[in-house]
Amino acid sequence: MKHTFNYYIFIDYSENLIGYIIIENKALKNLLPKIVKLNHYATVKHKNKYIIAIKKRFEKEKLENYLFKHKIIELRQSIELFIEIIEFIRKHKDSALFISIDDTYYNYFISLLELIEENFHLLIIKESKLKKFSLEYRLSLIIDTMLNIERKKSN
Repeated sequence: MKHTFNYYIFIDYSENLIGYIIIENKALKNLLPKIVKLNHYATVKHKNKYIIAIKKRFEKEKLENYLFKHKIIELRQSIELFIEIIEFIRKHKDSALFISIDDTYYNYFISLLELIEENFHLLIIKESKLKKFSLEYRLSLIIDTMLNIERKKSN
């Protein structure tokens, strides 16, 4: 049985950056055609060319307009990012939420959520457990790509 989620949340990190995106279900129809060419950065052969091309595509397609919310910050500020996400979850506690989180921060995030004694409708999954080419996997490539664009910009 396929779940229907109101929001999809993806948390990822790359070197000294951490970020998240939140996508509202109703944006999926228009968003999906715009991310067809995304690949996981680690699998890309010509990384610099890929980042330049995808950055142009993101700007042309105004991809950020299809995201409900997004943020990329330095890794040392990660607690701020997790607090924002937990506040979002609390505000939307009656919504069904899908959360994918980088494996490195999975246990940390779960521990933070356990401190809140509220009932949520959540499906939380480690990034490595996403089925390749699934909807959720393809959506996770957005934050992966955004982080790599930002990381390349600061180098």
